[in-house]
Amino acid sequence: MNKVVLAYSGGLDTSIIAKWLQETYDCEVVTFTADIGQGEEVEPARLKAKAMGIKEIYIEDLREEFARDFVFPMFRANAIYEGEYLLGTSIARPLISKRLVEIAKEVGADAISHGATGKGNDQVRFELSAYAMNAEIKIIAPWREWNLSSRESLMQYAEEHNIEVDYKKQSKKSPYSMDANLLHISYEGDLLEDPWQEAEDEMWRWTVSPEEAPDRAEYIELTYEKGDIIAINGESMSPAQVMEALNKLGGAHGIGRLDIVENRFVGMKSRGCYETPAGTIMLRAHRAIESLTLDREAAHLKDELMPKYAKLIYNGFWFAPEREMLQAAIDASQENVSGVVRLKLYKGNTSVVGRKSDNSLFSEKIATFEDDGGAYDQKDAEGFIKLNALRLRLKSLQ
Repeated sequence: MNKVVLAYSGGLDTSIIAKWLQETYDCEVVTFTADIGQGEEVEPARLKAKAMGIKEIYIEDLREEFARDFVFPMFRANAIYEGEYLLGTSIARPLISKRLVEIAKEVGADAISHGATGKGNDQVRFELSAYAMNAEIKIIAPWREWNLSSRESLMQYAEEHNIEVDYKKQSKKSPYSMDANLLHISYEGDLLEDPWQEAEDEMWRWTVSPEEAPDRAEYIELTYEKGDIIAINGESMSPAQVMEALNKLGGAHGIGRLDIVENRFVGMKSRGCYETPAGTIMLRAHRAIESLTLDREAAHLKDELMPKYAKLIYNGFWFAPEREMLQAAIDASQENVSGVVRLKLYKGNTSVVGRKSDNSLFSEKIATFEDDGGAYDQKDAEGFIKLNALRLRLKSLQ
């Protein structure tokens, strides 16, 4: 093993992994740090990597690619796992894996490495995506190899090897394991390991509590083109800009908090808390514009396919042929999903209060409770009902 590309955040775990790889495999380590909108500076990772003697350091701004090629396609499907989770962590892993494999090829590396633990979903997501990119890629997962089994052992290793750990100098550090990107921030561990224990209000970072949110509602308008948001309040924006703006708007009104127990792919149940302001707004708005523009049976078929699609993403199969097949069908359904949705943001809630589209399938003339001028003959309903009731009537005669 001569060279390994490491997915590197600059934090405690991956800094230790970088040193451990150097010692255990006597290899050169290349670090890759992705900016996918985690809200923190990524450049400090460069200095930390240099301090460990790392010569090849990749730091890349992938926010637009993440939003455009991963998040937006997922939201065309209205994807949601187990009825609640908006897949914020799940959807970020394929992009990171893709770049790990690409960089490994560029630098002639023998393997890639990540900091996901042997208990979680991320190891599966990273590695399935990597194998989809390169069937022969070698993957090193230190958490499945080393004997560092606790935060205390990690800290001891850091001290023994003179690894700088930022939070040793801080008077207060969050006790939670957190992951953030443009779509969400997640919290696990500490008191959250007791599913009965309510999360502390100071844990949340992106959203105010609904109780402390403004007493006045805010109205916004989202413009859609073929299933994607292209403007907010008439101002054109890129996918990443849309998400950044909606995170601020939603966070200011306490929108997007979630506390769930989910079923991990590896088999265990896990309690996690999530803040997904932009995603919460996007899901509500997209369903609203689809309700106006999408044929009934096409919409119902999408809803039937969605749980399978969401599960594929959650379990790490973004690059699998069945996900790509579903995506093609979903994208085809979005051809006429264009228009404007008006939303009301207030005290943790996102309410749809208006929608319009040049492709609208809604007919006021037919749907009206007033005189429709013969647009719909109500007598036709009698035959429709009797045909649908035929099997029920036959059953009742038994």
